[in-house]
Amino acid sequence: MSTIAIKWMQEQSRLFACRDSSGNTVMSGSWSTDESSGQEWKAAKPSDLLLMGLASCAAHDVVAILERQRQNLSGLRVDVDGRQLPDPPYAFTTIHLRFTLAGDGLNPEKVERALDLSLNKYCSVAATLRGVATITHDYVIED
Repeated sequence: MSTIAIKWMQEQSRLFACRDSSGNTVMSGSWSTDESSGQEWKAAKPSDLLLMGLASCAAHDVVAILERQRQNLSGLRVDVDGRQLPDPPYAFTTIHLRFTLAGDGLNPEKVERALDLSLNKYCSVAATLRGVATITHDYVIED
């Protein structure tokens, strides 16, 4: 069970302090319009937080699986491209994750297996989003 809390930071207009089930805090916000600077986001957009949740969930699994497979992973980056409907509620339709991995002698078959297990079996965020958006992925192994 996950219990989170969100607190509206009234003095900051549309800014929210979000506390996760472990007590960690992240700021989420909405855009504000300032006559001098135009529209600007004050903190992470809620829709971006969703994509960050997916990427970090998958990354956590991939690192753990590759460690169990005795792969020498030294770096991992996940870039996410999420496409949304043009009208409210702007639901995501497709989400693509690109994993860039670094490590000495990484086995591509083991990398693909780790990605498949994460996105199709273990990652709770992917399991939740899968019914709403098409999730695809690819990967690159850097030397």
